Amino acid sequence: MELQFDPYSVLGISANATNRDIKRAYRRLARRLHPDVNPGNPAAAMQFQDITWAYNILTDPIGKTQVDRQIEDNRQGTNTYFSLRVTPSKRTIAVMPEEQMIYLLAELHAAPQQEEVKRTLTKLNLTLVVDQSNSMNGSRMNRVKVAAQRLIDALTPDDILSIVGFNDRASVVLPATYANDKPQLKARVSIMASSGGTEIYRGLEAGIQENRKQFNPGMVNHILLLTDGHTYGDQERCLQLARDANNQGVSISVIGLGHDWNDKFLDSLAAIAGGTSSYIDTPDKVVGFFNEHVRSLTDVFSERLVLSVAPDPDVNIEMAFKLSPSPQSLELVNGRIPLGSLEAKRSVSLLLQFQLPANMPEGFRTVARLVAMGDIMQNDPQAFQVVSDISLEVAKNPHPDEPPQAIMDALSKLTLYRMQERAQHELEAGNVDEATRLLEHLATRLLERGHSALATTTLNEASQLKRTRTLTDAGQKTLKYSTRALVRLDEEIASLMDEN
Repeated sequence: MELQFDPYSVLGISANATNRDIKRAYRRLARRLHPDVNPGNPAAAMQFQDITWAYNILTDPIGKTQVDRQIEDNRQGTNTYFSLRVTPSKRTIAVMPEEQMIYLLAELHAAPQQEEVKRTLTKLNLTLVVDQSNSMNGSRMNRVKVAAQRLIDALTPDDILSIVGFNDRASVVLPATYANDKPQLKARVSIMASSGGTEIYRGLEAGIQENRKQFNPGMVNHILLLTDGHTYGDQERCLQLARDANNQGVSISVIGLGHDWNDKFLDSLAAIAGGTSSYIDTPDKVVGFFNEHVRSLTDVFSERLVLSVAPDPDVNIEMAFKLSPSPQSLELVNGRIPLGSLEAKRSVSLLLQFQLPANMPEGFRTVARLVAMGDIMQNDPQAFQVVSDISLEVAKNPHPDEPPQAIMDALSKLTLYRMQERAQHELEAGNVDEATRLLEHLATRLLERGHSALATTTLNEASQLKRTRTLTDAGQKTLKYSTRALVRLDEEIASLMDEN
């Protein structure tokens, strides 16, 4: 029998559990996850299938014997793991006549020894999808060529690279091939030229096709899309491509170069596909970005990482935001949050916001069941998952306690990001005065925190808004991506949580 996951951990019980313990654990979870009890919750439905599988195999004497034998064999092997730590903003909440919010800080870490053991670089199946439209002519295309050639220098002969260029149509500049003959690969890059318009769908479709040709579960299968312009009429098809790619184990990151591109669209595309979205204001920064991006990919410990979030039937998830390593809003796709990769030396941290019901009875209650799943690159088999079941105490007069410092810090920084979001929403709704007021308030808050340059930019945009009733493209993107970058989880604060 080849086990994909440990059925004991799926049910949240020890390997010494009796048959009675197994049945009790299953019934307890089924009362929260069964589709009849928790309708319209795709994560709960999938988790119910998982616990049913675990229950069936552990209540079968032959199956249980085989499971126990394989678990013991795995203990003797060299497979490693990742951990999931979940910290609530409060462990005791008050009985209230209205709904209330609670936050969960979820942190994924590679096994501690991974930072100390010398590891070989993770192999890459990397596809560059590059905008070759007229607007890329000149310094932009020249710097992209230099960046691609430097990237080729950083690859090993075991890595695979493909390059697709697109404008009104797509062309394969470099078919998926091992990085053996680097001069030849660089020569292919040098012939790239700019012309035509921008149709991202064509380039993304061709890029995914190239990546799939050499898809390998033992590699990081990744697409890096760079564009400096808007695409028209194909956005929904692009998002569907991203969903399909992620379902098949291919992640997509995007770079917006300059100021004239659709940030909402590219942010959504990256979030759906388990990648990152980045803003580069000048071509000179492209080379450094490519270098850092490839470095992070070669340090991947676990790939195809997702977090399944199943709130209890009376609880709603309101927001998911990644704090580190690359802050961004996250998308819930069929009850799962695509997270992409977990590096050996950098954790993945995210903040989840839940709405709890009014008039909860006193006592302990569950809130949500979180399951992190991913493929650990050096394991055989690769698939691994870890479960965290969150419960809280409800009391009439709870002892007042402050949220953990890491959560307070994240919420404080997230408030700045949300403030610029609200200003943008007010502007889109035609409420120029309110948008201006929010930007002026944001500038004050930024100045108080020591971000004087960003505060000045914010004030300039507020003045621009008063005069012209619009923001500059450059200013809007600077405010959005700069305040988003501030949200990154402070490692010193996180280490204090470890000590506690």
